[in-house]
Parts: sequence; structure tokens; C-alpha cells
Amino acid sequence: MSELMNPLAEFVCNTTYADLPPALVARTKRHILDTFGATLAGSDSPIARSVQQMAAAEGAAGQAGIWGCSLATSPRNAAWLNGVAAHMYELDDTGGCDHSGAVVLPAVMAALALCPGAVSGQRLLTAVVVGYDVGRRVLEACGGYTAHNEAGWHSTATCGVFGAAAAVASLLQLDRSQTISALGIAASFSGGLWGFINDGTQSKKLHAGRAAEGGLLAAQLAASGVSGPACTFDDVWGGFLKTFAPHSRIPAALTADLGQVWKLNRCSIKPYASCRSTHSAIDAVGLLMQQHALEAAGIDAIEVQLNPFLLDMCGTRDRTSLASAQMSLPYALAARVLLGHAGLSAWDESFRMSAELAAMMARVTLQIDPQHSFDDEPLITLVTRDGARHSMQVTLPLGGPENPLSDLLLEEKYRQLAQRVLPAAQCEALLEVCNALEQQVDVKPMLALLSLS
Repeated sequence: MSELMNPLAEFVCNTTYADLPPALVARTKRHILDTFGATLAGSDSPIARSVQQMAAAEGAAGQAGIWGCSLATSPRNAAWLNGVAAHMYELDDTGGCDHSGAVVLPAVMAALALCPGAVSGQRLLTAVVVGYDVGRRVLEACGGYTAHNEAGWHSTATCGVFGAAAAVASLLQLDRSQTISALGIAASFSGGLWGFINDGTQSKKLHAGRAAEGGLLAAQLAASGVSGPACTFDDVWGGFLKTFAPHSRIPAALTADLGQVWKLNRCSIKPYASCRSTHSAIDAVGLLMQQHALEAAGIDAIEVQLNPFLLDMCGTRDRTSLASAQMSLPYALAARVLLGHAGLSAWDESFRMSAELAAMMARVTLQIDPQHSFDDEPLITLVTRDGARHSMQVTLPLGGPENPLSDLLLEEKYRQLAQRVLPAAQCEALLEVCNALEQQVDVKPMLALLSLS
């Protein structure tokens, strides 16, 4: 038996609600609520509607609902479609596999259709925590976010599939052998490349959905008796780590402090509708403008000193598509200056293609600072019309575990997003259920609150 897979599978099988610290439960409920909001907002996007129409055309049995609309489909399709919607507007959480909420929650909610009888809120919370944990551990075993993504892999897809498989295995209460198979099968479903970054295309939006679907399918297959390799994380030819992270792998990270250090605790809830790597800079611009009473018209230049990895990932100035604009640091900073915020409406097409935005983006300069490591946040300098220079580096961006959104701001974000597609009263009912999730005897009725009647 694998020295890595065996303890990981036992963790998935044996972790119960009683093992979860109260603070972790409270944080998990926040991430569930946040993911629901992000997914509901994305459910009526053009991309989400396109994939919904594909699923509807297949005529799959309506066991599981698609959030934000009245359609129902198979659990696999529901996991895929809701995962796509969750990641659609870059408002889903980050810091796990990377985007764990958009992978784990669509998978476990779709898997409710496969569970006979009632499923308690405590059982759901446990599955979500386990999914976040395993997805992040696989990424850390690959050498961490920077190493894995710099190699060209999009970790939300490649590592997220393990998180989804673990979460569903927990929810379905698979035994150790079945869980090992589920994780082994998930390895063969892993994939996802950063190729979209080069031309602003839309494949990134699909990755969370495919990981959710793949993880759910892996657990389903394992439950039905299909075997998967137990040597998935061993140093063998065809093993996941040796294949996906041949030069950066740290196998011991899979099980280090297992059941003691909970990976969900390191995740961030995003206040802005752009790549998380832009958020520190957005915060810095906002704070500088506030502290020095600056208006957009008084800003002559925005200078950014940053590391090479951030420049490669978010240095684009392409705003022709939503996908490219959300990965653009110059866009995010220009929007914050002009609009006073970087919320979802800052990426509306009318503003995105405006001459005003183009002019402000032209004032943003990006320069590599050789002293910055891959983990350092950028240094922002606002240069005013009268030649004054104001600089700031925000090391703990808003929404992170050490600088969290308040409950008030989180619920405000949720309402703004969820009410784009659901009636206000229904959104409030869903909020109440999420806030008391550990008290729910059966969470299946919550599915009706996610869909239109």
C-alpha cells in the first residue's frame, strides 16, 4: 500500500464533523455562501448559457439542478455547468487548489442526487472541508502554486479534480479502498493548461467545471467498483507527481500535518472581479487615493514594480474579451481609479471598450523589480499632475485570511451577485440556510433555493 495514498484516503474516509474546529466551520460557511453568490451571478453569462444549452440538447435525466435557472440535468453535467458558472466572473474564492470553491461545491452539491435519504449540513460541511484540504495538498505536493503554474499547468483544473473526488468520496461515505480508487481515477482525469493567457480566450472558465465533473465521475466509478491506481502519488512511471511536477515535486506535502493544519483556513474570498494576483495593487491604489484625496483627473501616472511571474501572468493590456481583461493588472488599476471600485460592473463591455479606460491604462507602467520574489506583492506609485509621488505596497490584500472581508461586506457581495438571477426573498432564504448550515437536518431542500421554479 502506498505510504502517501493510504493516509490521505484514511483522512478522507475518517474525518467527521466532530474533527472540525468551530472557527473552521464558521469559515467554511462563508466560503460556501460566497461560492453560491459567484455561481449564481455567472449562471446567466453567455458562456454558461452556451454550455447549459449543450447539456439540455443531450436530454440527460433531470436529477440535479443547474443553479440560477430552471434546468435540471445529470449530476455530472450539473457539476460541470455549475463549476463553469462559479469561475465565470473571477469572483470565486482562491488560495486552495487554486479556486477550490468553484470545484468542490458544485461537485458535492451535484452528488446530493446520488445520496439516498437525508444529508445533514454537518456531513456537507465535512465533505467541503475535506475537498479543500486534498486539492490544496496535491498542489503543494507539486511544489506549490508558482512552480506548478509556471510549468504551464492551471492548478484549479489539474489539482482541483482531486479535491472534488475527495469531497464526493466523503459525502458518499466511500470506504478506504474505494477512496483510493477515486483519487487514482481522478489523476487520469487531470488536465488544464494556461494557454488561454496568450490570447484571452475562454477555456479558463471551463477548467473549474471540468475538475468538478471529473472528481464526481471518479468517485462514482470507484463506488461502482472500478479500480484506480494506488500508486498515483508514488515515484513511479505514470505517477501524477512524477508526470505533472517532475522537477518541483514535494511528495511529503501530501500528508504533512494531515488533520491538524486545515487548508481551507489559508483561502481568500475575493472582493474584486479580477485575478487574485491583482488585488494587492487594487487595494494600494484605493488606499493611496483615499489618504491623499486624489481624483482620477489628478493622476498622471501609475507605476508598478513587480516580480516576473506576475508580469507574465497579469501584464497583458488586452481588453477585447472579458477573460483577457480580468487577467490584466493595468486594466484593474485603471478601473479602480476611474470608477472607484473593481466590482463586476467594472468589466462591463461598454466600459471595457471605452476611450476613457484606454487613456488611463496608457498611464500604467509595469517594471520588474529584481529584488521582488515570486511571492512579493507589487509596489504601487501614483504620480500626480503636480509631480507628487505617493507609494504603497499592500502585503495583506483584502479578503485574505489575515485581512478578511467582514460578514457585512461578504453578505453585501453575495446579495449583489445572487440577486442578478434570483428573487431577493429567495436569496435571503438561502443566506439563512448557509448561516445555520451545521444545524440543517437535510440540505437537499437547499437545492430548490439555488434554482428558479
